[in-house]
Amino acid sequence: MYPELFKIGPFTVYSYGVMFAAAFIAAVFFWMKEMKRKGFDKIIGVEMALLGLLFGIIGSKLLFLIENWERFIDNPFTMAFTAVGSTYYGGLILTIIVLAIYLKKKKIPFLIMADAGAPSLIISAGIGRLGCHLAGDGDYGIPTNLPWGVNYENGTMPPSTSFRNTEIAKSFPDGILPDNTPLHPTPVYEFIAALIIFFILWRNRKNNWADGRLFMLYLILSAGSRFLVEFIRLNPRVLFGFSEAQLIALMLGTIGIAGFYRLKNNTTRKRHPELVSGSQE
Repeated sequence: MYPELFKIGPFTVYSYGVMFAAAFIAAVFFWMKEMKRKGFDKIIGVEMALLGLLFGIIGSKLLFLIENWERFIDNPFTMAFTAVGSTYYGGLILTIIVLAIYLKKKKIPFLIMADAGAPSLIISAGIGRLGCHLAGDGDYGIPTNLPWGVNYENGTMPPSTSFRNTEIAKSFPDGILPDNTPLHPTPVYEFIAALIIFFILWRNRKNNWADGRLFMLYLILSAGSRFLVEFIRLNPRVLFGFSEAQLIALMLGTIGIAGFYRLKNNTTRKRHPELVSGSQE
């Protein structure tokens, strides 16, 4: 793994930071392409992109702190302001809430903009997962004998630490999983899944579907891929044998399925003048 790419004088360039920036750039690129194709005001697009970046970071950090509440109480400043530690679904959910409020204030239908942003959401998530892979930050999977198993011993979160006191570790000498144990590269799996989902969404974005149906498809596919990959990740099971991420994925996937079929007969698309370039208040 390569948590640190290189140094320039006293400054260190981290692989996670580079991939985070790449994820944001890719998201904005495809987001603005959709805004232009639909003839929407680019100012709205820029404002929403910045809100998404800010509250995506805040939300992912907040959920991480909630998940690690005892550690946060013991050392709140370090836990809150360190660059390490984030939970994807926290950022996604808070971003959706904030943008929904923003759009309501602007009197812009949420589902129209959700459709435009769906491809950007999934491609940014996929690229971000590559940052987790390169950093070796603990998002990896369980041990595997498959030929593509990855050694994460040089990552920011060594496997011996992540697997401490787990049933998996107990099967190794002294109850310690060796750091060089090959593990499922689950971030890479998620990146591949994100690419596939992105191409499905990108190909269907011009369909004469009801507003919101593309976004519902995004919820179904992204939630499904996350639900499946969690079976080979270390995350603790919190209810009915499912991890927290799986429970959230089930909720989002259910919303997606219900919305996708509820909207299937509504193919009338209305023009919204407030979205057209130059019409913003």
